[in-house]
Amino acid sequence: MKYLSFSSLLFIFLCYHHFGDHAVQAQPNITGYTCTPNQTTYPCQTYAFYRAAAPDFLDLASIADLFSVSRRLIAEPSNISSPSSPLIPNQPLFVPLTCGCNTLNASNIISFANLSVRIKSGDTFYHVSTVYFQNLTTYQSVEIVNPTIVPTKLEVGDIVYFPIFCKCPNQTQLQNQVNYLVSYVLQPSDNLSSVASTFGAQTQDIIDVNGNNSQPFDTIFVPVARLPQLTQPAVAPSVPPGPGNTERRGVNTGLAIGLAICGVLLLLIGGMLIYREFSSKRRRKMEIECEKQKLQYNKRGNGLKDMEVNLMADVSDCLDKYRLFKIEDLREATDGFSQDFLIQGSVYKGSINGEVYAIKMMKWNACEELKILQKVNHGNLVRLEGFCIDPEDGNCYLIYEYIENGSLHSWLHENRNGKLNWTTRLRIAVDVANGLQYIHEHTQPRVVHKDIKSSNILLDSNMRAKIANFGLAKSGCNAITMHIVGTQGYIAPEYLADGVVSTKMDIFSFGVVLLELISGKEAINEEDGKVLWASVDGILEGSEERKVRRVKEWMDGVLLQDSCSMESVMSVMSIAIACLHRDPSKRPSMVDIVYALSKSDELFFDISEDGSSPRQVIAR
Repeated sequence: MKYLSFSSLLFIFLCYHHFGDHAVQAQPNITGYTCTPNQTTYPCQTYAFYRAAAPDFLDLASIADLFSVSRRLIAEPSNISSPSSPLIPNQPLFVPLTCGCNTLNASNIISFANLSVRIKSGDTFYHVSTVYFQNLTTYQSVEIVNPTIVPTKLEVGDIVYFPIFCKCPNQTQLQNQVNYLVSYVLQPSDNLSSVASTFGAQTQDIIDVNGNNSQPFDTIFVPVARLPQLTQPAVAPSVPPGPGNTERRGVNTGLAIGLAICGVLLLLIGGMLIYREFSSKRRRKMEIECEKQKLQYNKRGNGLKDMEVNLMADVSDCLDKYRLFKIEDLREATDGFSQDFLIQGSVYKGSINGEVYAIKMMKWNACEELKILQKVNHGNLVRLEGFCIDPEDGNCYLIYEYIENGSLHSWLHENRNGKLNWTTRLRIAVDVANGLQYIHEHTQPRVVHKDIKSSNILLDSNMRAKIANFGLAKSGCNAITMHIVGTQGYIAPEYLADGVVSTKMDIFSFGVVLLELISGKEAINEEDGKVLWASVDGILEGSEERKVRRVKEWMDGVLLQDSCSMESVMSVMSIAIACLHRDPSKRPSMVDIVYALSKSDELFFDISEDGSSPRQVIAR
């Protein structure tokens, strides 16, 4: 008996020393907070309290990317007037979350917002949970949500889902004017009274929701009717120098500091110029090499082997973060590129070492697409996994993640067992808008997709949308081209008439996709050749009753049977009409579109790791 007692004490001692410096381990609930799936308040829109932190999260862009929202959706509730303003360490922010009740397995039904993170060098479940997300989740919960991922074998580029702890108010709380349960990580310097004071809440109300045993680094939920107005820091004015020697010392000190700053700036500018020149030469070299290889390929001469070696070396140097596949593996995965494995166009489905991929066969015209794909990394863009060059014929293959549920076009316009309900269509619209906002706002120079259409929008196992096919994409805006490419029915008028390439052409195409989501109709009528966007001319003119009546007559009958909110449909129709404005300068930006779409009360969805089954997301 004494031996057993000693063993128990030893075990506790070792656990203490192993985890003692990780305060997050003290949480009484380290795997998540349970919920009731059929509770009518789930899912809901809520917020997390977040603090700007050096070195990676001192601007709204990086924080917005981390939480997969737009900068404006953080700036507005956080009382920040300019989304592009830099932040200071510990600056308080409210970050929006869509909180769902997620059934992971029979014993784990947890309330959280599901966020995906692409693993970078040095990342671990613990590091991302505690540093990036500041203990708004725990590594134990991450392990539960990602059962197939081995935490000690993470690789750069892996996608991991992080469950951000959140809760939705129940019916009683809603009746008591509790509209939000804000996720807040308790700090060592906090007590419940100080937290209550910060949020304008009652201490007892916080205790009623969380109990009275909260520890530092626990996530607690603060009940509020409305978000408090955060006091944001202002730049303090400089203090004027004193008289006499103090003034002289101030002048000398200021001069020394000024000269030092000038020196540092000169070094930085010089370094930037050298780097830009180096990058420009490297880019020109790559383009020249691509052209040389294409000429060699077209000649079909004996130098094909040399071409393959040089081309592989060149592309490998540019795309060293991607996996290099062997052509033999691709042929085996697709049974020699059999029609049986064809998805659409020149894209095949193939399994390599148990992983399923989408394999895009190309002639050697992939230089521009590869250069663009290096720049983008977002959860609403289809991820490039690797590439391959066939030494026999010089063809290039791009290997993408496989998206299980196919294209939006097939769900809207082809025979399926069911049709998408309005909530799912709205979520798809927001996903596509987020992806476009990323390539328009967070790439330098900006990327224009140029081929946004329902067949280039793919739906994963959770019916979340990802933008595919950057084959026509252009890096850089406001260019003029005489070579008009794209898909009839989606092409912006100014591009068709004058060849003007800008982000506004993507916004026009997105407006057409919104019309497809509302109407269930194709972008162009195959019988009479009329484009869909022309059919809504004047549809929102007249009285409110007339507008609603005309939209009901025009929209997909499946949605009417589903009893969706006409207020939400009318809102999206207004956004679509704005996107389709003939004058590109009067079309909204993607930032504005994401914000407008995200305000809809219909934007509720199940984001469980098991995924929403088609039965949950379609209307019968």
